[in-house]
Amino acid sequence: MEEAGNVPLHKSPAPRTDQAAELSEPAWVVVLVCVACGAVAGALLPFLARLLLSLPWAPLKGPADLLTSVPEPALTLGTVAVGGLGGLLLGFTAVHESLSVRVTATHLALTIRDRTQEFPRERIDVLFRDGKQLVALAPSGLELAREPCGLPWRRLADTLTAYGWTWAEQDPYQADFRRWVPGTPGLPPGADALLRARARARARKDGGADARELRGELLRLGVVVRDEDERQYWRVVGG
Repeated sequence: MEEAGNVPLHKSPAPRTDQAAELSEPAWVVVLVCVACGAVAGALLPFLARLLLSLPWAPLKGPADLLTSVPEPALTLGTVAVGGLGGLLLGFTAVHESLSVRVTATHLALTIRDRTQEFPRERIDVLFRDGKQLVALAPSGLELAREPCGLPWRRLADTLTAYGWTWAEQDPYQADFRRWVPGTPGLPPGADALLRARARARARKDGGADARELRGELLRLGVVVRDEDERQYWRVVGG
């Protein structure tokens, strides 16, 4: 075990050189869980609608009354079918948004949203978990990748270290981050405006793609960003 900035780093002394390791969430499990949850929600809907109608005052009594006017068993069968279909669509979306990792002794590939990022070993200095995200850093400290990850963290860390990649228990640069507020000094020219735009994008329900794009623009300026709830924290590479 090595240490960098008091952060434990785990590295295998003997990297594997045989076949690649593939880590991904089983698609059928994700879809099955989503369909089951949707079907259960659909089965509960008639009960909740009747409960709503029994209250002296409650919103949405009109739709609830319309729903319960459908005779049984057609009502429950219908809501279960609709719930299951909704779960199926959610499951396909979840599979599309899930991360898969391919590891060899010389390359690491991250695939998500039909996009693959492949890195040779010399480009990545360390990998670590930040909340629910997998992060890869270059030797300079620049962030190369930050992706949501639903894989078992211990299994992922063990696989990476078995192939000789360096894994840290936390961000080695965690102490360098500062909270962003408009007009914060120390940022490169243009970075403050990008952080303002990113804050607005993150506040929108459909702003995820814009927030990711703005993160990339900030990285081009040498600014690494991490999020905690609604707050943005930043550090300058080499700063």
